[in-house]
Amino acid sequence: MLQHLKSRTMALMAGAAVALAAGAVAVVSAGAQSKEPIKIGFSMAQTGPLGPNGQQALLGMKIWEEETNAKGGLLGRPVKLVYYDDQSNPSTVPGIYTKLLDVDKVDLVLGPYATNMVAPALPVVMQKKKTFISLFALDANHEFKYPGYFSVIPTGPKTKPSFTEGFYQVAMQQNPKPTTVALTFEDAEFSQNACEGARENAKTFGLKIVYDKSFPFNTPDLSPIVRAIQASNADLVIVCSYPLSSVNMVQAVKEANYKPKMIGGAMVGLQATVFKNKLGPKLNGFVNYETWVPTEKMMAPAAAFFKKYQELAPAAKVDPLGYYLGGWGYAYISVLGNAVAGAKSLDDAKIADYLRKNTHKTIMGDWSYGPTGEWTKSGMMQVQYHGIKEGAGLETWRGMSYQTILTPSELATGKVVYPYENVK
Repeated sequence: MLQHLKSRTMALMAGAAVALAAGAVAVVSAGAQSKEPIKIGFSMAQTGPLGPNGQQALLGMKIWEEETNAKGGLLGRPVKLVYYDDQSNPSTVPGIYTKLLDVDKVDLVLGPYATNMVAPALPVVMQKKKTFISLFALDANHEFKYPGYFSVIPTGPKTKPSFTEGFYQVAMQQNPKPTTVALTFEDAEFSQNACEGARENAKTFGLKIVYDKSFPFNTPDLSPIVRAIQASNADLVIVCSYPLSSVNMVQAVKEANYKPKMIGGAMVGLQATVFKNKLGPKLNGFVNYETWVPTEKMMAPAAAFFKKYQELAPAAKVDPLGYYLGGWGYAYISVLGNAVAGAKSLDDAKIADYLRKNTHKTIMGDWSYGPTGEWTKSGMMQVQYHGIKEGAGLETWRGMSYQTILTPSELATGKVVYPYENVK
């Protein structure tokens, strides 16, 4: 009888402790949610040529927002995203960031997606002395040298050459070695920067540039450009372009039955599911940059995120996989969140100091920052598309069967099919 009474008393005490603990959590959570939210402001392309990628990034950021608030927010306060569609148009960006800072009174800002959008945001942010983390901007801080700038793009310290360095490395391992290269680039800041790096690489690897010309932004018909490049008889062709022009270039190359020894390099957009669906087998043979692919090793830290993203994607009507920018959108806002928590402050100078001094662990990998706000080590890859059949769909793009990592060597999953015409 006495033992039964003791047991019952212990059970009641344990139950009370659990109830008190649950109540404490509820009070903390309710307390955090009742406080004024920390407002994080940014522009993000939801329409226009960059929209399919910007939509992925935004969904990744919303997942971070939801998860962070479920854990009690930052500094005991909830977080709230305040954002506007920049329509893939650089001219909208200064006005958006002025509104965010002067009207919306956001506490923190993040950069937009893409070089063309980040560059016009920087002067506004600099004037307000705000810490600024950009998403996939190529060497945007080169002229400004703003100490509060931090980039999320795996180019490493050799920013401009990084997009095409692996392309050259693969080409120069072939026998006989190529000797000439043609460079074509869209008249846009990213493409100009990437092509500047391609020129530097051509010099480094000892190739003669036999064609080097730009084409207007979003040119619908690139067949005249392809014919001009074809006439140069270049061994290699490097294309530096934004999404719509990347698609148009692949189509023009196939229509002309043009077969250089290698082609690709720095073509934005080919990584997105919508464009892979559009091009299908026309992608076969192209060698192009990548920033993340779903190998077993890379997927391991990101699996839970992509499971959640892919569950939400159909209702959100965004890229169903999110491999190109969904994970990076989550990663770049999580770096800001971790810096706020680490600095224990919303003071921009303290946040910037934390970003400079620490290694940042994310679902997309780990990195640290050098003096210009770029990564200390490159994570850029070159992949080759192959074996894509007509009607290929989501299950093909979900895996690695249609693409081979060529560089860097420690991540390589196979060898290049060379020359390009040998790809069936």
